[in-house]
Amino acid sequence: MNKKDKNLFFAALILGHGILGAVDGIVFHQLLQWHHMIDSGNIRMEIITDGLFTAAFSAMLIWGGFKIFFDAKNNQLGTSGHLFVGGMFIGGGVFNLIEGIIDHHILQVHRVRPLSENPLLYDLAFLASGLLLAIIGLMIKRRARVASQ
Repeated sequence: MNKKDKNLFFAALILGHGILGAVDGIVFHQLLQWHHMIDSGNIRMEIITDGLFTAAFSAMLIWGGFKIFFDAKNNQLGTSGHLFVGGMFIGGGVFNLIEGIIDHHILQVHRVRPLSENPLLYDLAFLASGLLLAIIGLMIKRRARVASQ
């Protein structure tokens, strides 16, 4: 992969990570209200940690946008749609895997749906969604490699 394609792929990873963070925060934290970033019983702490989480994924989206802008401005940005979309899927999948493994299983700061009859099922489905997104992204990325040969 040349430098321009690496820049495009890295920007897509960053954006995919930020987008899945936004989906998690908006859907699971706000709309469905299944959990907070830290489920503690202290609503003030839960709202603050959700705000920090929102700030983190927002920073990822801003970083990805600036990376694309400056790489394009310096003529250092690839143009493969497959590489870009594949990178976004991989970035989103990695978000679900990292967030699921660290927050749900290692640190146990929250579950996807703690008040359900089987919270582990939701946690495992969240991990499976991350793995599925990453695999789809790798398959799309592979198409970019094939197309460039």
